[in-house]
Amino acid sequence: QVQLVESGGGLVQAGDSLRLSCAASGRTFSTYIMGWFRQEPGKEREFVAQIFWGGVTYVADSVKGRFTISRDNTKNTVYLRIDSLKPEDTAVYCCAVSSKSLTIGPPDYWGQGTQVTVSS
Repeated sequence: QVQLVESGGGLVQAGDSLRLSCAASGRTFSTYIMGWFRQEPGKEREFVAQIFWGGVTYVADSVKGRFTISRDNTKNTVYLRIDSLKPEDTAVYCCAVSSKSLTIGPPDYWGQGTQVTVSS
């Protein structure tokens, strides 16, 4: 059974940094694409970033420069570092894993999400 478990969210202040983690289990994900989405209350889920098995990354233009995605294939874990947090970054951040690009269709697997709340 595949499981994606996120951690690292919480209540932070504007300007702080945060690193989210997503540990995947149930199979080997080294050849899969791993990434992150976020969803603010009342809004649609938004693609944030993805990282391919070889380390190539793609970050959404809306967060480029502040968000960094990385992965450790030996741990089946993907990370999302967020710098210079803004109140508008407040959202539930969900991990996703897929055999295809996260920008062209729904992922194969979703995590439950971790809440990030940024106070001004």
